[in-house]
Amino acid sequence: MSPNKQTKFTCRAQAATAAAGFAAFFAMHSACAQQLSAQGASQGPAQLTAHMAVPPPGPSGAAKPLTPSMPGGAAGVACVAPTELVHFEQPLVHTMRQLANGQPLTIVAIGSSSTAGAGASSPDASYPSRLAVELRARFPGRDITVLNRGVNGEETTNMMARFGADVIAAHPQLVLWQIGTNSVLRDHPLNSHGVQLHDGIEQLKATRADVVLIDPQFAPAVLAKSETPGMVEQIAITAKEENVDLFQRFAVMRNWHDAQHLSFDVFVSQDRLHMNDWSYACLAKLLGTAIAEAASRPIAAAAVHPAMISAKPDVH
Repeated sequence: MSPNKQTKFTCRAQAATAAAGFAAFFAMHSACAQQLSAQGASQGPAQLTAHMAVPPPGPSGAAKPLTPSMPGGAAGVACVAPTELVHFEQPLVHTMRQLANGQPLTIVAIGSSSTAGAGASSPDASYPSRLAVELRARFPGRDITVLNRGVNGEETTNMMARFGADVIAAHPQLVLWQIGTNSVLRDHPLNSHGVQLHDGIEQLKATRADVVLIDPQFAPAVLAKSETPGMVEQIAITAKEENVDLFQRFAVMRNWHDAQHLSFDVFVSQDRLHMNDWSYACLAKLLGTAIAEAASRPIAAAAVHPAMISAKPDVH
């Protein structure tokens, strides 16, 4: 057995006995993560790398093989991104608490067509479906649900109108909000979008859920719009001002194209706008890594004492 596999085996065995206490859970998880990180550092550059060995699941949730008919022959392409692009600045406190207490974790993914899964071969190949598989693999035995609340063609205001029924009613501990693409494609002004975005984040934070924003995709149809750089910047600034996390999808996909020299055919569907099975699966893998780290961060565990949590229960 390789050192890396041995470490993973040991970590999972330790995890099975760590439910006795909040501090024990995160101390164990941190130690395992540091050991795996050290081994990974000796084997390659500071990047998150994973060959797409876990393909989109079938109807029963079991993985099905990637086929040679995938766009660009992407089945053999490694899923890689610089670590700094997939690191969350803010700890996911509510997600962390749910995992530490062994309670069911509910995640809502709200957005437009790239959340719904346009460009994917099936609903099972959308990023929310793939993310559920990734997180269950990272936290075996945990009850983790990822709800796909994406609707084709929607903009920020449309999504906010659905918050009550599609987000808040599910009582999630984590909300993934994908925004910006349709506003850019329709040449809508950035100023009004910025106001809406601040308002939407405040509404989500009021539900006592962790919030992660996901910015537009790096695709030819999006790049053709002059407002795209401004939208990406606006989302990043707003996330920082609101102290919520941002998954930098635009920068990750740009790295695929500009630094790794992958053609758009590998990670963009034939409409030159939406992602495909490979890129949705890679997005889910990288996002799952970011979520797992931010929900297991020792500094956050020390800052959020169990007594403080129990004294301020979530009110939905």
